[in-house]
Amino acid sequence: MADIFPFRGIRYNIEIVGDLAHVATPPYDVISDEEQDMYYERHPNNIIRLDKGKETATDDDQDNPYTRAAEYFKNWISEGILLKDKAPCLYLTSVEFTINGQTFTRFGLIARARLEPFEKGVILPHEETYSKIKSERLELMKACHANFSHIFSIFTDKDDIMGRLKSAVSGSKPETEFTDDAGHHHQMWCIADPKIHEAVTESLKKRRLFIADGHHRYETALTYRDWLAENSPDFSPEHPANFIMMYLCSIEDPGLIILPTHRLLTSVSAAQRNTFVSKANQHFDVQTFAFGDNNPDQEKSQARSKLLTTMRAETDKHIIGGYIKGYPEFYAFTLKPDVMRQKFNSEIEEPLRELDVTVLTRIILTELLEFDHKDLDDETLISYTSDAVEAIEAVDGGEYDMAFILNPPSNEQVRDIADAGYTMPRKTTFYYPKAITGQVMNSLDD
Repeated sequence: MADIFPFRGIRYNIEIVGDLAHVATPPYDVISDEEQDMYYERHPNNIIRLDKGKETATDDDQDNPYTRAAEYFKNWISEGILLKDKAPCLYLTSVEFTINGQTFTRFGLIARARLEPFEKGVILPHEETYSKIKSERLELMKACHANFSHIFSIFTDKDDIMGRLKSAVSGSKPETEFTDDAGHHHQMWCIADPKIHEAVTESLKKRRLFIADGHHRYETALTYRDWLAENSPDFSPEHPANFIMMYLCSIEDPGLIILPTHRLLTSVSAAQRNTFVSKANQHFDVQTFAFGDNNPDQEKSQARSKLLTTMRAETDKHIIGGYIKGYPEFYAFTLKPDVMRQKFNSEIEEPLRELDVTVLTRIILTELLEFDHKDLDDETLISYTSDAVEAIEAVDGGEYDMAFILNPPSNEQVRDIADAGYTMPRKTTFYYPKAITGQVMNSLDD
């Protein structure tokens, strides 16, 4: 079903830039303003200048982050800082990382995928997106005609195609190798063997792909393709804009880790905060973990540990953690039996009703806190983090009014929901670590 092909990737010239760690970054959407400054200062050819350029007070239609990215891209190619591979390749990557004291290695295949509308059921989303981000990404694509970062997708690897790729590079030195700021060790091999290309293409024709991360970029690529087709008389089905660079990972890979995506809320009034727990009692059994003033740091740490232990011990009970500014206690909100079915049986399909994030969105955010659809699409009202301690500290710092702590969904839930044609609420999943940007790029020029 999915059309996956090798391509002539554009890669950094190591002889010029040296260590790839100097020029690679996480994906643009997780980079803060402070980190953006850091990457700008780190190296004059850091990919941040392409993928998340700085804005200035004098930006206009002729000079802005997107036009400057295009100029950098053009110049770096002409100066040999970026080189296009001579032959089409499949790019096998690995990333070794540690989480909660355990070390994992995740393998990924970077290839070119034919764009398909979601309704065709070949490449499927699993969560909703934000409008503003897509418009920004579209301007970048129009200016640069390239993919600087890839779509992270997962698939069921019944033919063990990833195993075949790993065997193909076994014993060979990786083309690139570096360790990023988080201590994650990255390797990449370029596979130019046409027989392996054919085997991968044929195997993945039997598979559906599920977007794990990069929904905005994928939807933007569809829009860009349609825009180019309308404005290019010689546009054909094989034009490079019909394809997108994709990072593919097997759902069976033990290194495919999903972290929770906790919610941080602003603009919650004092009145709403004061009445929230009493209102929540209608739908939840509420357990309180209080901490006092005698030894605040220790007591707070112990209360937080009890909350998180309670949540992780019974992931099937829809337990959502809560923390409210000004209240010296944490809350475990356990959904009462059958609430979701009674309230949303005809409106929300069962697989979606079983998600903690659906419970949070529909009961807590929409009903109890009265967020409407526009509010849910407003990134100034809702922020996200995968670190529970960070979420709590953000409330303590006064930056946010409330934090809600979630357990992550499983890979199987993501696959089953996407396979059924449903979409999760925004920012349901955080695949860790994010697929790094800067190992390889893809030109969309004909």
